[in-house]
Amino acid sequence: MTTTSMITWDAASGRRAERQFLTGPAGPTGSGAPVAEVVGAMMGAHAQVLSAAELSVGVRTSTLTRADVRAALWDERSLIKTYGPRGTVHLLPARELPLWSAALTAIPSGPSPFPPDVRLSEEQAAQVVAAIGEALEDTCLTLDELTEEIVARTGPWAGDRVMPAFQDMWPRWRQVLHRAGWAGTLCFGPNRGRKATYTRPPVAGAAGGGADGALVLDGALGTFVRRYLTAYGPATPQHFAKWLAAPTGWAGTVFRELAAAGGIEEVDFEGTRAWVAAGDTEFPDGPPRGVRLLPYFDAYVIAAQPRERLFPGAAYERALAGGQAGNYPVLLVDGVVAGVWHQRRQGRRTTVTVEPLVRLTARQERELGEQVERVGEVLEARAELVVGDVRVGPHA
Repeated sequence: MTTTSMITWDAASGRRAERQFLTGPAGPTGSGAPVAEVVGAMMGAHAQVLSAAELSVGVRTSTLTRADVRAALWDERSLIKTYGPRGTVHLLPARELPLWSAALTAIPSGPSPFPPDVRLSEEQAAQVVAAIGEALEDTCLTLDELTEEIVARTGPWAGDRVMPAFQDMWPRWRQVLHRAGWAGTLCFGPNRGRKATYTRPPVAGAAGGGADGALVLDGALGTFVRRYLTAYGPATPQHFAKWLAAPTGWAGTVFRELAAAGGIEEVDFEGTRAWVAAGDTEFPDGPPRGVRLLPYFDAYVIAAQPRERLFPGAAYERALAGGQAGNYPVLLVDGVVAGVWHQRRQGRRTTVTVEPLVRLTARQERELGEQVERVGEVLEARAELVVGDVRVGPHA
């Protein structure tokens, strides 16, 4: 295919930031942009730590707080907390769950990391996923309660505690907990005290591919790829595969067949062959401007590639952990990582310590103060800015 456009890093960074609501807040519409709209534009909000997801959403708006995100999740049910890209916990728009289920179940499963006497066969995995869906219909169950229901529907083999996990052994069936989320038969329910619960999503997902990873290029998977490219393009199949933790060869096949069908088109991205959604070749003239604070595992720092351009110079060593993004909350300056930060909360106050890796202008210092104030608003706390060294490690 003939290359039709030449895209610079600055142009790509500018468009990504704009579409991520990082150059201006989403909304407002009444009390602010709908939470699900913001999460959809991000292609999911990483929610292994729910407070980080709340902050990811809130800082992209001018009015939303963590209470609004929780209301969308537990009261309105416009958001679903479930397993998303890379098998990690995400917030996803409820109305988009069928799309996500179709795309995620199309990814070929790799070899099991467990020994033969621990792993599940594909037949057993399918039985467990079906049993989970049956057990969670119109109810919320803890993991222990769900284990009992699964064993009753499949057999004692599902409950054998043979799966090493931290300093414990988990029942065999938990190997496919994330696959039940992908299939749309499981999502998180409200906590019961300190215990997580699970329930069946209000909208059932529709699987888009079988265990062999059959492609659905004329339907959900093609739509999913174009959505990803709209948010984070230009991108290569390798970037897409890394974001999903999917096989690179599979991603290459998906891109080739979508390109042949006219769903995506090739561009020159800083001298590298990359792709955008077909017809989506309008880019700004330069990089985004401004200062932003993003929490752990924010979608922008995880998905935007190439990573060495997003984390330039000292940021690559300071703000990454072995090349992995998301382990530190980051300071963005003009669309690239230029520092790290940490917040420590005490009651209704939180101290936000920011460690810049570049010299900030007077304007950028003012914007940093505004961003710290916004972080406090999202967290429903009064925030105080301290500029200095961040002395805690990743995930602190």
